Amino acid sequence: MTIRVLIADDQDLVRAGFKMILDNTEGIEVVGDTDNGRDAVTKALHLRPDVCLFDIRMPELDGIEATRLIAGPGIEDPLNVVIITTFDMDEYVYGALQAGAIGFLLKNAGPELLIQAIRAAAEGDSLISPNITTRLLRHVNHPNLTISNGSTAGGPGGDLTPREEEVLAAVADGLTNQEIAEKLYFSLGTAKAHVASIMVKLHARNRVELVIWAYETGRKASS
Repeated sequence: MTIRVLIADDQDLVRAGFKMILDNTEGIEVVGDTDNGRDAVTKALHLRPDVCLFDIRMPELDGIEATRLIAGPGIEDPLNVVIITTFDMDEYVYGALQAGAIGFLLKNAGPELLIQAIRAAAEGDSLISPNITTRLLRHVNHPNLTISNGSTAGGPGGDLTPREEEVLAAVADGLTNQEIAEKLYFSLGTAKAHVASIMVKLHARNRVELVIWAYETGRKASS
């Protein structure tokens, strides 16, 4: 199956570079691009791509608000959004994840990580630049952190099974579903089922919220 991608970035050269990388990658096709956030929302809703690759700073509508309109809380059938930006400020990271983004990369992450993030997002997995993840989780120390569905970390979760606790720890380590399956010696389908079950029990909208919850509740220690 070909992964269909929409690119939104206000810099022509950046869009051209992303398009060249992705169009020359087997199994990925760029179906549209734009230089502003409002047009990005319009095209995303019309084209329904598998993954939207959004910059944060764009004219008319920034990438975070554009993400909220197509993937945020209350949106039926939300799209998968990966934010890619030059800026790794904490408020941007939190803002993007709260708005419903499933991944967050810096533009210097390199083609390989970009492709990994696109493929992960298409499967419903999250991929965040490692340096961002490390700093983000190191500073997640607010016991009443509100996640995007309005729940607070630390409330639910007492009914996780021992196996689900293992899967949650693997998610917190940044492992994809395939890597979890290989680590815990079961099928990919079983890994996906466990992750889905955990998300339901914790009222989490995406894997990023699972990672934050694991750190907030002490199930995963900050490094």
